[in-house]
Amino acid sequence: MRFVIIGAGRVGLRTARVLSEEGHDVVIVERDAAKSERARGQGYEVVEGDGSREEILEEAGIDGADALGALTGDLNVNFAACMIGKHRGARTVLRIDEDYREEIYRKYAAEVDEIVYPERLGAIGAKNALLGGDIRAIADIAQHLQVVELTISETAPIRGYSISELQLPADATVLAFGKSDGALEIPSPDESLENGDRLVVLADFGVLDDVRQLVVGEAGRAAAGGVN
Repeated sequence: MRFVIIGAGRVGLRTARVLSEEGHDVVIVERDAAKSERARGQGYEVVEGDGSREEILEEAGIDGADALGALTGDLNVNFAACMIGKHRGARTVLRIDEDYREEIYRKYAAEVDEIVYPERLGAIGAKNALLGGDIRAIADIAQHLQVVELTISETAPIRGYSISELQLPADATVLAFGKSDGALEIPSPDESLENGDRLVVLADFGVLDDVRQLVVGEAGRAAAGGVN
């Protein structure tokens, strides 16, 4: 696959490196001469210029690209690049940064295929390392919504229940279920919830503690300390 990455900063270069290591073709667009030179020194094809300009993206081969990742620290540049990429038929990924607010997310989410927030993704990784064990954050969907994977413990109140008998708080929804030795799948109503099984749940931050208490029990609470 061919990818156009806008921005040769920390996020852009790391993304380009991962894609290249997996055998994909990557071209980077960067307007800063020093960053462009650094990227070329690492072996990347670089088009020097403003990634929000259509002629620059044409030079980068946007018409033949499978996807465009607008990964600079400038939201306006990122959004403009994504609109051009979308018009040219590429999948578009928009980076937002520390100015993340719910209204920004809602404003741009419908216009692109995916929004990424590197600082928040990094925080999720750190949080999982700290939590360990029975609780794993997967993604922040919006400012107050998170997808988490929880492993049912021996002391969980729901152990032995079926999916149809499971009663989570109103602001929580089961997305997937997996036996301890199986893949995650769409849950079957008659599936029994046993020790080691996994639930993927979409929940409001305000009810995560309640969900954790039901699925993991006191042992998970003591080990994890807090999901938020």
